[in-house]
Amino acid sequence: MSARIKQLVAAPGGRRTKWLVLAAWILLLVALGPLAGKLGDVEDTGPNAFLPRSAESAELNTELEKFRGDPDDEIMPAVAVYSVPDGAMTAAGRQKAAADVREFAPYAAEGERVAPPVPSDDGGALMTVVPIADEDDLGDTIEAVRDVAAAGAPSGVDVEVGGPAASLADSVAVFDSLDATLMLATLAVVTVLLLVTYRSPVLWLFPVLAVGFAAVLTQAATYLLAKHASLPVDPQAAGILMVLVFGVGTDYALLLIARYREELHRHEDRHEAMQLALRRCFPAILASAATIAVGLSCLYFADISSSRSLGLVGAVGAVCAFLALVTVLPALLVIVGRWVFWPFVPRHGTPAHGHRTVWSRIGAAVARRPRRSWLMSLGVTAVLAFGVVGMDFGLKQSELFQDEPESVVAQERISAHYPSGASDPADIVTNAGAKDAVRAAVERVDGVAAVADGETTPDGELAALRVTLDDEPDSDAAKDTVEALRTAVGAVDGADALVGGTTAEALDTQRAADRDLRVVVPIVLLVVFLVLIGLLRALVAPLVLLATAVLSNIAALGASYLLFDHVFDFAAVDWSIPLMGFVFLTALGIDYNIFLMTRVREEVAVHGHAKGVLTGLTSTGGVITSAGIVLAATFSVFAGLPLVTMAQMGVLVGVGVLLDTFLVRTVMVPALALDLGRWTWWPGVLFRREAARAAASAEAKGALPEADRVRA
Repeated sequence: MSARIKQLVAAPGGRRTKWLVLAAWILLLVALGPLAGKLGDVEDTGPNAFLPRSAESAELNTELEKFRGDPDDEIMPAVAVYSVPDGAMTAAGRQKAAADVREFAPYAAEGERVAPPVPSDDGGALMTVVPIADEDDLGDTIEAVRDVAAAGAPSGVDVEVGGPAASLADSVAVFDSLDATLMLATLAVVTVLLLVTYRSPVLWLFPVLAVGFAAVLTQAATYLLAKHASLPVDPQAAGILMVLVFGVGTDYALLLIARYREELHRHEDRHEAMQLALRRCFPAILASAATIAVGLSCLYFADISSSRSLGLVGAVGAVCAFLALVTVLPALLVIVGRWVFWPFVPRHGTPAHGHRTVWSRIGAAVARRPRRSWLMSLGVTAVLAFGVVGMDFGLKQSELFQDEPESVVAQERISAHYPSGASDPADIVTNAGAKDAVRAAVERVDGVAAVADGETTPDGELAALRVTLDDEPDSDAAKDTVEALRTAVGAVDGADALVGGTTAEALDTQRAADRDLRVVVPIVLLVVFLVLIGLLRALVAPLVLLATAVLSNIAALGASYLLFDHVFDFAAVDWSIPLMGFVFLTALGIDYNIFLMTRVREEVAVHGHAKGVLTGLTSTGGVITSAGIVLAATFSVFAGLPLVTMAQMGVLVGVGVLLDTFLVRTVMVPALALDLGRWTWWPGVLFRREAARAAASAEAKGALPEADRVRA
């Protein structure tokens, strides 16, 4: 680092500058604090928030806005279904359904009416559709409709409210409570783990406080970027954001505090100790933050909007966590002094590490048989990777929640008594002049139960059709019908017809997920590879780290699927999980190898390759293991959430991080480095230095021929 950069990096540890850093952060929080609470105001909960940008279903949603005078006035149907488990609908049930039509009227969108109850062919159910405006108070409206439907329900008659409006309201209700639940659970997990790690009643407060600074900065920055730079933010990304900031920020705190503690043993002046700790930790933390931020930013190239949102928002969180943890945390620690480590206060002149630790013993065991060590660890990961064979993908609407909400139960009732697609028809938008030809083409498609005329745009140019399918909206059979519909209407001259709706959206998302996996993964690997080259000044070591990361990711997915299938009893894996898991695990998991190999590189330059690898492993073993446990534990908070997709994401990242921490970083990478020897650093300066050192040693022993000495 240049002298100027060194001064900036060391500023939080300076005698005077530490106060300037703390004052700057306090002023920043005062200015940005009010904005942090507004993140929910810019979250996108629209119909295209979770859809692929290029999807036909997303294009149809945009076209549907032309059917409304006010583009913000979207109509969504809620469906009240009255059913009798066995037998025919009772007279009391019919009277209740008819009376509810009048009670539902005040909740219908302006200009819309509630249709009379529609009986099922088997006589066991009635269904009423309530057209509701998709507005900010949608959840309150659905709750009111449910109260009306539940009031005075006759004995023996089940009454539920579902349909697209109720499904959206149930999903939003989950996200509304998500932020508070995640924040409290994450804070509790991090606090407990820090207490266990530091065994100090005071020290744990400072990482938590610094991460709190980072959280406020993250939320304010995300809000400003969404407001003024069109950064996409959806509720799922906003929920994961805080967990990411807490996990990554705590990791950086553990690394910095561990190095600061080491330097306090060597230096009497705590300011000097912190400045040295910062200078030596900064490259690794910077590389880590850069890897996470750039790796997640690669999701910009994803087609699915929610994936892009999660990647870009996560990148903002990683940058903010980095800024806070290398500035305000060291300033706070230097201000309070050594006593913060009480009761295990590091004293100047005492050894930083014991002579024999668990990590030195692991290193010695790996060093005795490095090739056998990495082959055994490779075998373990390969066995776990076989878990991906036969993996089932694609969650139905009824499988998205760990606890079934009322909208899912309503859909089950509808599917039992009506054509399964009755509550959620497919939508078709076509040029008005071709409407009749499109309708005729649709009626000839197998799997279509009924076709109904929809609205026409105010200018008369576009017309809509509502197509009821025979099968459940998210079933494979319904997707086949949608494909057939698109083929049929696409053959109508001059129609320019689009097919959308829930089934079409599921089909488009499935295809986009496959496309994103093929496009984004190579980009992420290339970007991470370039970052590692810049950090380690070599080609072989980055290739080794990248290869182990890919293998670890596949093994984590295989192990997670076994948990999904046999422990959590999930029906399948969501289409987004392989890509999201790969990007997060590559960006986060590679961190521990960065922390390890940057320390190894530092030690190799002083002690030589073999001793440097073992010293690096011994020095970083405790802190990296603690960091891995903290990160895995924070993401495991997702496992208890009602949304299956987020639960799967949390389990996958948690398993992957633990696999990286305890197997890949502890055994596989050190063993490969020892087996490869100095070639680990080829073709960098360290490789040439080690080659010269080996040549000098051999020459001193008289064991190297003249030609080899010249070549070396």
